[in-house]
Amino acid sequence: MHRFRHLAAAVCAAALALAPASSLAQRAPAALPAAASPESVGFSSERLERLDEAMARAVDDGRVAGVSTLLMRHGKVVAFRTHGQADLAAQRPLGKDAIYRIYSMTKPVTGVAMMILFEEGRWRLDDPVSLYVPELKGLKVMDGVDAAGEPILVPAAREPTMRELMSHTAGFGYGLRDDNPIDRMFQARRVLGANSTQEMVERTATIPLMFQPGSDWSYSIAVDLQGHIVEKLSGQTLGEFFQSRIFGPLGMKDTGFYVPAAEAGRLAAVYVGDPKTGKIVEARELFGAPAQDFTRPPPFESGGGGLVSTASDYARFAQMLVNGGELGGVRILSPASVEMMGTDMIPKTATVSSNGSVGLRFNDAVGFGLDLMVMKDPRKAGSLEGEGTMSWGGAAGTWFWADPANDVVFVGMIQRFGGTGGPDLGTLTRTLVYQALVDPAK
Repeated sequence: MHRFRHLAAAVCAAALALAPASSLAQRAPAALPAAASPESVGFSSERLERLDEAMARAVDDGRVAGVSTLLMRHGKVVAFRTHGQADLAAQRPLGKDAIYRIYSMTKPVTGVAMMILFEEGRWRLDDPVSLYVPELKGLKVMDGVDAAGEPILVPAAREPTMRELMSHTAGFGYGLRDDNPIDRMFQARRVLGANSTQEMVERTATIPLMFQPGSDWSYSIAVDLQGHIVEKLSGQTLGEFFQSRIFGPLGMKDTGFYVPAAEAGRLAAVYVGDPKTGKIVEARELFGAPAQDFTRPPPFESGGGGLVSTASDYARFAQMLVNGGELGGVRILSPASVEMMGTDMIPKTATVSSNGSVGLRFNDAVGFGLDLMVMKDPRKAGSLEGEGTMSWGGAAGTWFWADPANDVVFVGMIQRFGGTGGPDLGTLTRTLVYQALVDPAK
């Protein structure tokens, strides 16, 4: 499962480098409103049973310990189901209030933080990144390798822009693979193991770009760099900015960079497939290092992969996107800013070999906006969701989408690295949700 293997590596590695962080918020929000019935908002109850059956099967087959799915339409909960265990060893049932490591689902949150500052006139889309991170000025670019396998370096044709930073087309590496010299440099210099965002930036500045800015797409450290920019422009830590400008206003009381001791019993255990037995085992080590302890503040707050959250909290965030930047009378962004986040930013001239996170190439059907994947032509892409759907996932198997065309939000939560040993649940749930939307006019 290339999709989850790469995404798992990406976000997990980013999460190994997190910061003095704010823990979960403490303000109790109003409960999410419930639809009178699935039929009242266009869904077939009978057809939705296929979704429950598929999720229960994933648990029964031992592919995941537990799974939670939350479906909303018109801002109302249509179905919220949990199956299985939060912790197999403790035989702790998975509750609706379970807390999950969401890893790269942190990235869209950082994107919203960036857009809040954009709306304040603090930066522009085509500004050079070095205007805000001067350490990144004058970077070289890898232009092939020599006979010894070492990178051949050339000057950048121009500096990467903020637009490219937010769409993974700037050329930065991530240190998550072993098949190119740039990623090996990220590993050797422990960029993701830095003790602060400033140290992360300084180490990144010593490594060439993978390609000329704007010429390709590669999942990268770009969103951690954005987190650093948010801190510099706001004068707050990333956790403070998230809490004051996003989590608090949206009532996301269980989202933060670590879980406080009083709530630690709600954190679901995380698993990985054992290649010898084919069964899942608790993930004690990840990528040669001890698994991060999310019950303690991390080294620095990672904009690329540091958050924990619940299905309900993240549904609030996704519904805000569907609503064009507003939820419950609280406006986070303007509709135009959300629309820009959901606009494909990959240049038509870019050579995109693989998007590294889903089993599709970015093309005229599927694109990437500002820290979000964008569905441009869902039927051509083989999907039933609406045009303009924004989505992303996390290393431990979490996924979400926000579909403004159908006013649908979906959040799926599991805790397993490296795929689920069967059909990809993110793809499967898209089919099972929309085949049940039989009266979209309602």
